[in-house]
Amino acid sequence: MKFGIDRLLADPALRRPLDGKRVALVAHPASVTRDLTHSLDALIAAGVNVTSAFGPQHGLKGDKQDNMIETGDETDPVYGIPVFSLYGEVRRPTGQMMSSADVFLFDLQDLGCRIYTFVTTLLYLLEEAARHGKEVWVLDRPNPAGRPVEGTLLVPGQESFVGAAEMPMRHGLTMGEMGDWFIGRFDLDVDYRVVEMVGWRPGEAPGFGWPQDRIWINPSPNAASVNMARAYAGTVMLEGTNLSEGRGTTRPLEVPFGAPDLDAGAVLAKMQALAPEWLAGCTLRPCWFTPTFHKHSGELCSALMVHAEGPDYDHDAFRPWRLQALAFKAIRTLHPDYDLWRDFPYEYELERLAIDVINGGPALREWVDDPQAAPGDLDRLAATDEARWLEETTPLLRYE
Repeated sequence: MKFGIDRLLADPALRRPLDGKRVALVAHPASVTRDLTHSLDALIAAGVNVTSAFGPQHGLKGDKQDNMIETGDETDPVYGIPVFSLYGEVRRPTGQMMSSADVFLFDLQDLGCRIYTFVTTLLYLLEEAARHGKEVWVLDRPNPAGRPVEGTLLVPGQESFVGAAEMPMRHGLTMGEMGDWFIGRFDLDVDYRVVEMVGWRPGEAPGFGWPQDRIWINPSPNAASVNMARAYAGTVMLEGTNLSEGRGTTRPLEVPFGAPDLDAGAVLAKMQALAPEWLAGCTLRPCWFTPTFHKHSGELCSALMVHAEGPDYDHDAFRPWRLQALAFKAIRTLHPDYDLWRDFPYEYELERLAIDVINGGPALREWVDDPQAAPGDLDRLAATDEARWLEETTPLLRYE
């Protein structure tokens, strides 16, 4: 198969509209061609007039480990072009940044999750391109989580850098398709095109969203595997809790929790008792780890590992958002007074609880904390929103 960048490089006719224009590239470490050449190097080698580059959260180099660690602007030491940070002094490109090019190529590998900030970066770029009369091309890449949709819709008024608009946690779209949705949702008048992939088959085993003939490159420091990408729509919620998401270990964001004061076996048993159907599609394995940094650094943590991989993985049955919600509910049921929700500045939101920012509203937290609320209550709420999202986005799908 071919990603958007590979098609653009291979077909002079696709590149011809770039002739005589100044071109900017929005990229990160996973912005590579099939032979693992970085897109910036490949485009310049192909004769594209790249006059600037942009790095999203974690930077163009992908070296920033955690949330709210900013990257500064710099000059590329090889090509001498400005490299602007979209996760530093600003998260929305300024007029000066937009003046650096005529066409903006967006080549970010996404994880298929609303909270992954590259989604919001795309919206901000589209809005500024509409304002300044610039073109945006998305060089499309796979959604490694595939087509399944899951989670409640973000509540209007709860927008943030990790919640661009009323979409569910697991959105099921590629970035090219997401751009189509943004343009319709916000009525943007922007010159937009998608350089589509060829041969992407998101419903096909064993990769489902990720083609087996392509090497996985971390799009951010803790996105270390396809297993993480599949689990992320659930495990990312741990960022809003006092539970470890595995940062400081070799398998971050592949665990529904880790903590020194919990018994993983007991939590798993309670999850199985509360909603066994929410554990379907994956294997959960009790394990131990000691983070070298971040939450519970230096402490031995009891944990569960999610294995959304191997012969027992069921792509259609696996529902990571419900699985993670169930882990929270089991912990709250076993330990009603557990200090679960972490109160700290999260992605530049200083007033709301991080868990509410992550979920785009308080519904999940309120369900966890309500001793009378049952799994069916959350399931009905989410199912209604998921159906609405599918109705909105199915006409936008470019790949079958």
